Amino acid sequence: MSTPSTPATTPNTESPLTHFDAQGQAHMVDVGAKSETRRVARAEGRIRMLPATLAHIQGGNNKKGDVLGIARIAAIMGAKRTADLIPLCHPIPLTRVAVEFSIETPDGVRCTATAETVGRTGVEMEALTAVQVGLLTIYDMCKAVDKGMVMEGVRLLEKEGGKSGHWLADQ
Repeated sequence: MSTPSTPATTPNTESPLTHFDAQGQAHMVDVGAKSETRRVARAEGRIRMLPATLAHIQGGNNKKGDVLGIARIAAIMGAKRTADLIPLCHPIPLTRVAVEFSIETPDGVRCTATAETVGRTGVEMEALTAVQVGLLTIYDMCKAVDKGMVMEGVRLLEKEGGKSGHWLADQ
């Protein structure tokens, strides 16, 4: 007969990795006792491509439509669906998602996403997911002319809110 396992709500006292309990089992972090605060996260990433592909995007002559406009909508949708994609993420009522694309000549597009909520857990994963989905959409829309595009440098830039307060990445 086996011994009963510790419930998933047992606090993690042995590891800084919060998604594992004391026995090393994966679990969803209990955020019920946390205070609701305004939380903001900003992330970025870049897609590198042939200069001709970038010119194609800038020229607006893609058969599938406005590449950056569609990528912006996809990024917002990605942020909203983060909990469906990342197994232990909490579903979060987002109050705002903003996505910006900047052309970096001669060969790239940078995506910056900001996610906000008032809640008990942060929105870092939503900002990072928005960036990745935005970059993947650019790849999808341009792969017919450039299969060698590279997504790179996806990272968290800044977060605010919660008990850890404000955090800013090294530049």
